[in-house]
Amino acid sequence: MKQALLTTFELGDLKLKNRIVMAPMTRARATNAELAPTALMATYYKQRASAGLIITEGTWISPRAVGYINVPGIYSEKQIAGWRLVTEAVHSRDGKIFLQIAHSGAASHPDFFGGELPLGPSAINPQLQVFAAGGFTETVTPAAFTIEEIKQTVQDYMQAAQNAKAAGFDGVELHAQIFTLIPQFLSSATNHRTDEYGGSIENRARLLFEILDILKTVCGKHVGVKFTPTAFNPGLLKPNEFTIDTYDYIMKKLNDYDLGYVHLVGPAIDLKGTVVESLQDNFFEHYRNIYKGTLMASLGFTQQTGNAIIEDRQADLISFGVPFIANPDLPERFEHAIPLAEADTNSYYMGGEKGYTDYPPATS
Repeated sequence: MKQALLTTFELGDLKLKNRIVMAPMTRARATNAELAPTALMATYYKQRASAGLIITEGTWISPRAVGYINVPGIYSEKQIAGWRLVTEAVHSRDGKIFLQIAHSGAASHPDFFGGELPLGPSAINPQLQVFAAGGFTETVTPAAFTIEEIKQTVQDYMQAAQNAKAAGFDGVELHAQIFTLIPQFLSSATNHRTDEYGGSIENRARLLFEILDILKTVCGKHVGVKFTPTAFNPGLLKPNEFTIDTYDYIMKKLNDYDLGYVHLVGPAIDLKGTVVESLQDNFFEHYRNIYKGTLMASLGFTQQTGNAIIEDRQADLISFGVPFIANPDLPERFEHAIPLAEADTNSYYMGGEKGYTDYPPATS
């Protein structure tokens, strides 16, 4: 019998050739002033098109969304043209590809904005480091979004989705994970607003649902969203006493949204002794019991554990990150029991072909 990871899956009206998803991974190869995808990036994604679905690296929705050097955007004609090279390359191998769209919020630095402050839900420094032109740099206290700026940001997401369609993507994934804009609004540590975007869980989640509403008007069911409820980031953005109730509320409400999928990253550390200890041994089961749609799971899975969680019906799709770096033909390696190559961690973000497009497939 065919292993679970290698069975097909109907993602709305998209037929995925397997349940192996290439997870979004920042690789910092848009080394040009326009932050436009390059032919090298098209080669990289094409090499990995045997995945059932590719999700691109996080991609800035606007110039005000930037928070890391050499990460591409989706807000200019040059960027759209560059991404079109990528989608055409992936589709030429019968692959499917979603664009992950992102906004850094307060996890940024004035260096990216000509000296202007980044924007956050409140004027609270998230106490992070970001990678700017001069290397790792401490974040600063941002300016708080005005209501008008929030509304404009929602429109920026809509424009990004329209640009993604123009570039040929099969859908979009909303980056709502780790320390970026949406988790900043969700967290009571960084969101001290007293208007309709702050205070209660419902208010702190309002921006998330406004963005999803507008993405669905553009992409229909071809919208995913990625969360990391138990990510213990440096700085202020980490689980607190509201986390479980917040994500229970979100996952329950998402049942009404008819999304393509929800992408959940499980805990990377032992949760015992933390405020989210109750999720230690049943993270995916907990959210599977709340959310009834397609669930994509991510947790450093191996071939064996990935097959097992699908067989146990706790997830429908499994995303793999690091294994895809050095194994462009990961599904074929799983199918033929070929050992996995090891990635060179030093070249993850260094730019150029080395450690990016020079890993050979084991099958050809």
